[in-house]
Amino acid sequence: MNQYSSIWYPPKELVNSANVTLFMESHGLKGYKEFVERSTRELEWFWGKLPEWLGIAWFKPPIHVSDPSKGPMWTKWYIGATLNITYNTVDRHIKNGRGDRIAFIWQGEDGSLEYYSYSRLKERIDKIASRFTELGARKGDNILLYTTMIPDMIVAFYAALKIGAAVAPVFSGFAPASVAERIDASKAKIIVSADGYYRRGREINLYENLRSALSLTEHKPKAVVYSRRLGLDLELGENEYWFDKLENGARPRYEPVEVSGEDIALLMYTSGTTGKPKGIQIRQHGALLMPMKDIYFNMDLKPGDKFFWVTDIGWMMGPWQIIGVNALGGTHVIIEGAINYPEPTRILDLIDGLGITQLGFAATVARLIKKDAEKIVDNYDLSTLRTFGNTGEPIDTDTWTWVMYSLGRGEKPLINLSGGTDMFGPIVLPSPTVPLKPSTLWGPGLGCDIDVLDDEGKSVRGNVGYLVMKKPIPSMTWGFFGEPHDRYIQTYWSRFPGIWYHGDWALIDEDGYWFILGRADDVIKVAGKRIGSAEVEDIINSHLSVAETACIGIPDPIKGEVIACFSVPKGEKEMTGLDAELKTLVVEKLGRPFEPKYMFIVDDLPRTRSGKIMRRVIRDLLKGWELKDKSILENPESIEAVKQVIDQLKQGEND
Repeated sequence: MNQYSSIWYPPKELVNSANVTLFMESHGLKGYKEFVERSTRELEWFWGKLPEWLGIAWFKPPIHVSDPSKGPMWTKWYIGATLNITYNTVDRHIKNGRGDRIAFIWQGEDGSLEYYSYSRLKERIDKIASRFTELGARKGDNILLYTTMIPDMIVAFYAALKIGAAVAPVFSGFAPASVAERIDASKAKIIVSADGYYRRGREINLYENLRSALSLTEHKPKAVVYSRRLGLDLELGENEYWFDKLENGARPRYEPVEVSGEDIALLMYTSGTTGKPKGIQIRQHGALLMPMKDIYFNMDLKPGDKFFWVTDIGWMMGPWQIIGVNALGGTHVIIEGAINYPEPTRILDLIDGLGITQLGFAATVARLIKKDAEKIVDNYDLSTLRTFGNTGEPIDTDTWTWVMYSLGRGEKPLINLSGGTDMFGPIVLPSPTVPLKPSTLWGPGLGCDIDVLDDEGKSVRGNVGYLVMKKPIPSMTWGFFGEPHDRYIQTYWSRFPGIWYHGDWALIDEDGYWFILGRADDVIKVAGKRIGSAEVEDIINSHLSVAETACIGIPDPIKGEVIACFSVPKGEKEMTGLDAELKTLVVEKLGRPFEPKYMFIVDDLPRTRSGKIMRRVIRDLLKGWELKDKSILENPESIEAVKQVIDQLKQGEND
């Protein structure tokens, strides 16, 4: 295993001013480790204290914190409580005299900016909420958002929650077949979309995509509402409406609908290349509390902060950012288009121009920023940044170090976090107040009793194992929408009975630092020896000529699996002999048993728009499977490059 020795220590002033320090001092806790231990040991204490500390406004307060009587997988929380998320994220700030604060900032791909105060946002939400009810949507219905990162999306998101409906966000890059699958699965009463949006200077026509999708569905919504982003001259059909026309003349006030904390707030479909998407159901209390907890204690959001996570409304981190930041009264940033267009330095320009305080990304995004701006980063004022975040994929040591010491000047923590859509947030992550090893996630999140188990279900230290959760939390998915309970139990609760199996491959080292080594299906088993793909990738990415890497296991009749790695080089340097150098580097660091059998140099790797490398796409291509939906990829052209080297591999095996 890799042994990381260099440790980053947080500056004293950072520790003293952190939100988590204020909580610990007020509750007599001596340090963050003690806080985590108590929060996971005494769930009733932690989850009971949390709503009051974070300022949650209940319509009816809970009678009890939790009820696990039907088993951990069906634990109920905040028994008897009622609330409304939009009231907590928008209305109560205005009621408390903070309506002039900026709720969010939007940047179009052309660089134009719009600032939305909480008061302005509420005015628009109330009008659209009124129209949603006139169109037939009610408490308990699902409203599907097949739209993009524009202000209308935020308005529709909160309007749905205000009327007591659940929001079903769908990635705007999905092709019609994938959208149709989610429309049928969700039985959405209303669909909110747009005529289109801009990406890399191109007009993406969402209207045509959605019409194509609806032609494939059995379920038909009561209404479809389109935003005018491209200004297309469209003739809308029956039950189709323009967002702005609905808003004009609408009833200007709408009282928030009181819902149970156990009602569903978010319906998020996990995406994949094969298999039926799972309808993840996040309850009202979990959808509100989980992002507030993470963003307050771990990302350290304070009044006046500007929070920006590179994401999309169709991925979990989009709703997580929106709800968490606004519930805390902060400002979040959303952008249209790609992070490196029209200028490769777009992210740095945003930080400098807007004074962003928290910046989150997937590791691939950080590598892209490094590639485009490594030599000019000192030209930017990044002094407002206080905290970085990473999720979606493990971050290699080289990228972690560059973010910490080039972007952060060695003074700002990287909150490396891991969780999932099914938890609506991270379950393992550090706070700004703890020492960090490169690439570490430090340890359990607050209120998250997690562990690493071997195949027999025993806790392991110093060796890789499976990440699990031994006690429930409020934001766990409440089964899968429209499906029998069996699939939910089989997915999470069957491998280790009574324990949530999260599906990640993890390591707790000899010093107690936690590392996520990728999904368990990214684990490669060579002659009985297990290795996480991320660990091999970390070593290869440390080579000065390599930008990024994806490693997978290939079935082998002798060893069970052998390692195949696909690396993208930096620049246009001479690559002759690079594959041999990289194999040697892995052997030096991990030993001969883990030498990659195949080492391919490719121009690009398939990844999502949030920057996450899609290793399973490479695995599927290797198996000869056609990618079900290329629209999940930012760069579908990368598939051909990967296919070419796979064809070479197969040709070599046949010769």
